[in-house]
Amino acid sequence: MDVRVGDVLEMKKNHPCGSRTFLVLRSGIDFRLQCSGCGREMMVPRVKIEKNIRKIRRPEGENGHA
Repeated sequence: MDVRVGDVLEMKKNHPCGSRTFLVLRSGIDFRLQCSGCGREMMVPRVKIEKNIRKIRRPEGENGHA
């Protein structure tokens, strides 16, 4: 799955604050995510995140072509 720094992930499950969207701050074997609702940052294993992604939103101007 192609997840990049700066992407906004919409997840299947809510964060405890009620938000469903997370900003990707770092990607690799783990993801560093920031909750769009409360601003909390967390490190989560890649396999756990990839199972729960509903939609990936890219910033304007990034279409994935190199």
